[in-house]
Amino acid sequence: MGPARLERDKYEDNEVAGVVTGLAWTSVGGDILFIESALSKGKGVLNITGNLGQVMKESATIALEYLKANAEHYNLNVKLFDSYDVHIHVPEGATPKDGPSAGIAMLTSLMSLFTQKRVKKHLAMTGEITLRGKVLPVGGLKEKILAGKRAGIKEYILCKDNEKDILEIKQEYLKGLTFHYVTDMEEVIRLAITHQDVKHKKVLTFE
Repeated sequence: MGPARLERDKYEDNEVAGVVTGLAWTSVGGDILFIESALSKGKGVLNITGNLGQVMKESATIALEYLKANAEHYNLNVKLFDSYDVHIHVPEGATPKDGPSAGIAMLTSLMSLFTQKRVKKHLAMTGEITLRGKVLPVGGLKEKILAGKRAGIKEYILCKDNEKDILEIKQEYLKGLTFHYVTDMEEVIRLAITHQDVKHKKVLTFE
């Protein structure tokens, strides 16, 4: 569920807005996946691609609606949502993907896109989100973390309720890794979004 390994460096480069590393569980173990998002002039339409199942599509909708509802809190211009269409894509379209665990990665992707700020490098995340911005626990943590470690990811954002799953993993496998346990999206955004503008920052204009 990730781009070819030769492509990984390109995806992990944080110079582009809206690119976030997520963690996935598959029938053969864990993997990392990438969330991409883009803006184009339009009327607020949300497009979702990448062979995603219904639950994953709903996560994208929840992420966008949460930011709309909390635009003032995050200093986002509300006109943004009616002036641009949003496209969320999860690469490797031939591979079906579903489940709620990409929710926090999708929301982080959108926040990076709307603010044109870089996402922290070498960071991955997994967690379900609610419309109120709460972060919920997900499954497959052991497999996901080991996949992230194989990919060279050192830092992880997880739901606080998943801490017990990490404690069950042998400590020798976790050496050199940092875990941030959160309960809401405000914490995720604070940890994941830097103050640094992306390269070729898009100037957002409103009608």
